[in-house]
Amino acid sequence: MKDTIISLLERALEDLQRQAVLPSELAPTIKVDPAKDKAHGDYATNLALMLAKPAGLKPRELAEKLVAALPTSEAVSKVEIAGPGFINFFAATDAAAQVVREVLDSGDAFGRNLVGQGQKVQVEFVSANPTGPLHVGHGRGAAIGDCLSRLLEASGFDVTREFYYNDAGAQITNLALSVQARARGVTPEDDAWPADGYRGDYITDVAKAYLAGETVHADDRHVTAKADPDDLDAIRDFAVAYLRREQDLDLRAFGVEFDVYFLESSLYRDGKVAATAERLAEKGHTYEHEGATWLRTTDFGDDKDRVMRKRDGDYTYFLPDVAYHLNKWERGFTTVINEQGADHHSTVTRVRAGLQALEAGIPDGWPDYVLHQMVLVTRSGVEVKLSKRAGSYVTLRDLIDEVGRDATRFFLAARRADSQLTFDIDLARSQSNDNPVYYVQYAHARVCSMLRKAEADERPFDHELAIDNLALLDAEQEKTLLNRLARYPEVVERAALAREPQQIAQYLQDLAAEFHTCYNAVKVMVEDDAQRNARLALGLAARQVLRNGLDLLGVSAPEEM
Repeated sequence: MKDTIISLLERALEDLQRQAVLPSELAPTIKVDPAKDKAHGDYATNLALMLAKPAGLKPRELAEKLVAALPTSEAVSKVEIAGPGFINFFAATDAAAQVVREVLDSGDAFGRNLVGQGQKVQVEFVSANPTGPLHVGHGRGAAIGDCLSRLLEASGFDVTREFYYNDAGAQITNLALSVQARARGVTPEDDAWPADGYRGDYITDVAKAYLAGETVHADDRHVTAKADPDDLDAIRDFAVAYLRREQDLDLRAFGVEFDVYFLESSLYRDGKVAATAERLAEKGHTYEHEGATWLRTTDFGDDKDRVMRKRDGDYTYFLPDVAYHLNKWERGFTTVINEQGADHHSTVTRVRAGLQALEAGIPDGWPDYVLHQMVLVTRSGVEVKLSKRAGSYVTLRDLIDEVGRDATRFFLAARRADSQLTFDIDLARSQSNDNPVYYVQYAHARVCSMLRKAEADERPFDHELAIDNLALLDAEQEKTLLNRLARYPEVVERAALAREPQQIAQYLQDLAAEFHTCYNAVKVMVEDDAQRNARLALGLAARQVLRNGLDLLGVSAPEEM
């Protein structure tokens, strides 16, 4: 419907340009949006307000000329001018109802588009240090990153999902020392416990497995424990593999998979970090100060220069980040989206500045970032802070075990990434209309129930009869639902380009609300065969769109609740 209205407006503009009412060189982008108030029609445009000045007319006068120049269309029942010059379009009932035919014909493909044109996109998300269980913040990153990847794929992009393992540096040494202490019988309460050691019960699990000589099968390595509490290097290798496996298992339970697992240690092993440092020096962007090597990131928009190499010769975290992103660019990813926690905000300018200093042809402002805010977990209105297994934070596994995968994914993806999120365990567990994921899934199950009832009453759905009688869907609630269904493809495209998966969650809640309203107001199982089948077809279309949208969020669409 929206495309139809845009086409009508394009032809009206061409007519006014031929009449010299509008300059011939004008090529405006025509914006048509769903009307906010049903009394004002189904769609509206502010085109007359945009073009009034070049036309030398008042907006309302231009709106009148545009309306007069509109070709006739069976898809539009009425056009009105409102306010200073807004043009409102009312969709003809039969035209609006044709979305049912389109949804049923397209099935799972409804809403998918080709706006990406096969462009390669890498989405990096989660990227947790392999030093402990995934916490709820990692879970939010996993939900947003995976949903964003699904959205981009549905919009024609060639997506690669990547997980970056920070398996080098001080935190890994602290992990090894912690496991070694546990293997020697030292506890966090002892004075001999490492100053920066990890205290969760999971450290005990790793130590026991190491002493038992277990073999760990991680995604790219198989490590057999040496069972020697004095061999710190062996403990380090085993602990990293053990926790990588644990994180992988948690992510699989969450319905998240990756195409590439990239190891920070490989950047050092392959000489990438040293080569990046040399290139930055060769380009003349480094200097020595107080025994450290600095990069002039202020030349590229940073608020201060950054240390590349410390006085002791070790590189800072900043340099391997730059080396890693250079590697991404060299792998051909002209679009890279990093989904990370808001605590990475300070690294955005730093990494981009470092990449510009390489003078490698990388565009300014590359890569892109989606940063998510913290998650507050509550039960009975009180914040839940601790997990016995992790020791100091709520884990992703805690949430999945408490409320299930569907509710966890929906809740973590349903808010804007840059807004703080309160995860109410009681709400997520409830089977009520206040629980958004239950409310959406119940709409899907309700249609399935309608179809089972039709079969039980020996009045099964007749597809051909339904399609021939879609014009009977003329009740106000039916028209509202039809218009909501018609907007789904636009929502998918807009959410993908804006990188905002929460738009899908919000759309599904609106669609479910309008379906439930329609179901309660308009009787489906009427005696008239044509009317009944048309209404069943509307329900089937709603079910299909609900299922398609839930799939983009990685949430199931149950047939019974």
